[in-house]
Amino acid sequence: MSTVELTKDNFDEIVSDNEFVLIDFWASWCGPCRQFGPVFEAASERHQDLVFAKVDTEAQQELAAAFEIQSIPTLMIVRDKVAVFAQPGALPEAALEDLIGQARKLDMDEVRKSVADAQAQGNAQQ
Repeated sequence: MSTVELTKDNFDEIVSDNEFVLIDFWASWCGPCRQFGPVFEAASERHQDLVFAKVDTEAQQELAAAFEIQSIPTLMIVRDKVAVFAQPGALPEAALEDLIGQARKLDMDEVRKSVADAQAQGNAQQ
């Protein structure tokens, strides 16, 4: 599967309708982004059951701001509408494959429980 271009108009739909989305925040002027692009594209061919999406931070500044993207490229993984990973930097192919494997193994019930517990603790401290 080739990558999908995410915009503020289709972001919610893509993330809501797919249980596993990898998002590459990038810009055309960014050298490391251009290095990571082929790695991301090749992974999308190997993992056709997953959605690989790209956000052009120049064209989609609202999305980049909403996710507090400070440097690019930044890779984010969203499973079941929960961001389970976000890290700036161009990953080598082996690291990306390892990360995808780890994200596939996550117990999303446990992740949701951890998120709920953290939110409850945060609310209790306010």
